[in-house]
Amino acid sequence: MEATTVMSQGGGGRRRQRYRIETRALSYVLPPRGARFIPWSASAAGAGGKEEDQRLLLRGVTCEAPPGELVAIVGPSGAGKTTLLSVLAGSADPARAAGGEVLVNGLPMDAARFRRVSGYVPQDDALFPALTVEESLVYSARLRLRLRGGGGGGGPSSSGAAEDRARELMAELGLDHVAASRVADVSGGERRRVSIGMDLVHDPAVLLLDEPTSGLDSGSALHIVKMLRDMAAKHDKTVVLTIHQPGFRILELIDRVVLLADGAVRHHGSLDFLQSRLIATGHAIPAHVNVLEYAMETIDSLKPDVAVAATAVTTITAAAASANPVPASARQTGYANSPASEVRILAGRFAKTVLRTPQLFAARMAQSVLAGAFLGSVFLGTTDLQSRLGFFAFNLTYLLSSTTEALPVFLHERRILERETSRGAYRVSSYVASNAAVFLPFLLAAALLYAAPVYWLVGLAREPAAFAYFALVVWLVMLTANSFVACLSAVAPNYIVGNSIVSGLIGCFFLFSGYFVASTNIPRYWVFMHYASLFKYPFEALVVNEYGGARGGRECLASAGGGAGALCVLDGAGLLRQQGMREGMRWTNLGVMIGFVVGYRLLCFVFLCIRCHRTRR
Repeated sequence: MEATTVMSQGGGGRRRQRYRIETRALSYVLPPRGARFIPWSASAAGAGGKEEDQRLLLRGVTCEAPPGELVAIVGPSGAGKTTLLSVLAGSADPARAAGGEVLVNGLPMDAARFRRVSGYVPQDDALFPALTVEESLVYSARLRLRLRGGGGGGGPSSSGAAEDRARELMAELGLDHVAASRVADVSGGERRRVSIGMDLVHDPAVLLLDEPTSGLDSGSALHIVKMLRDMAAKHDKTVVLTIHQPGFRILELIDRVVLLADGAVRHHGSLDFLQSRLIATGHAIPAHVNVLEYAMETIDSLKPDVAVAATAVTTITAAAASANPVPASARQTGYANSPASEVRILAGRFAKTVLRTPQLFAARMAQSVLAGAFLGSVFLGTTDLQSRLGFFAFNLTYLLSSTTEALPVFLHERRILERETSRGAYRVSSYVASNAAVFLPFLLAAALLYAAPVYWLVGLAREPAAFAYFALVVWLVMLTANSFVACLSAVAPNYIVGNSIVSGLIGCFFLFSGYFVASTNIPRYWVFMHYASLFKYPFEALVVNEYGGARGGRECLASAGGGAGALCVLDGAGLLRQQGMREGMRWTNLGVMIGFVVGYRLLCFVFLCIRCHRTRR
């Protein structure tokens, strides 16, 4: 991906890379649902393959987007606009390219490297609603800006430089008046400008936008397109956008149009040239209809610029890529920050999100206090064995089943994670580590607020060490459940499916814990579930904490006879032997619970890596 350079206007002599993106006879296939993908080619056709079996989204598309111009991809719904834009952005699945090639400055596109020097703004906004406009831009800048003058650009960005860049962008995008407003409270046009700004913080040489004017009023739409036109003209950026039906005033800002219909190019060039083509075919454009709108109404009269011929399509091969190596100047693929800096930045961003989300912070803290007080009042001063065991069981049931409120937050963050990691903003491992780091103190506070009232109201062992151990177990249970939900959120397609999976598996953990069905009575083919249960180990730890040690050995749990001569038939030590427990489980079970926390986080990391790798492909 060789980049030409020019002197930027008013940039103090700084050289700016310029990129010309081209497609040559590009075809792109959508396989039928559930079918195995077979590249559409002449050989496939000869073998009996049919185009309708694997629908061509793009048909022999040849077009270009030069630097310094605003290029608009237009066409009716289903014409292939978003598909073509995703191909130009390096975000489309290369396995579905049925033929042709994408070139950047004459060389085959290296999608992974191209995504790092470009900005891609999809149609749907993936923003943190709890952050302010300024915070959103500052965090994006801190993640993507390199420390200037740092001898290679490998160091972390300074907060001052990130804030300066955010203020500069807000002025350029017209967002100064909403800088302190939360993203959830600004208008649709302002939200779109925030999305654009987040992909402009690293000053990309290429900017691609999918329907940036969708759902906006005419004034907001014109403002955004004018801003993009100025960026292209003043800074030699390559700017490509898709747009459905632009008005007269927006058309005046567009330099070049790629008109698509049924995946094929019907026109590529200026609007003046399009008008001359329509007139040459005998059309008379009404005065109240703009040329592009009229062209889409009479699109059948415009023949495709490039004929679709499967035998004439040039397929990209590894040999072609190796014949055009990427020069060293374009091989910069490192991240802007070190892993430790990424964790710190992401943790700060996520902490603000948690603190400003009532369901996650204020409601969870209040729930912990109220639930602890309520459960303690139900089991107030219970001393009999059955009631105590019932309390331990219900206590864990509540703790494990009350952690799904983080599922929608994880799912929302996953969309942002896929988008940001695909552009090289940070590592997946940094996200997983920062997410876990934020929940450690947050869940510790919730555990203490819950444990304090419930422990002393129930009347468990009146020893500070026993209470500290009880609170530690509660904290680890919350962390385990949180890690479990985070792991499943990495694979669940949506909230409904994720919630069903979480609820079903937690129910299975209760069933196979050994409390409802003795472990000796569980069928051999289900025994593995007993040892995988998130319920088993904390339950045993709580029982050992209450009835183990010298104090437990002195406590009589069941006696024979009455009066002063009653004989104790079951003490704490006997209960542990009866249940197959031992004093050493106090710490080994804690180790297993820590293993669950770490293990589920590692699985979450693996699943997210796979998902993000597919996105980057």
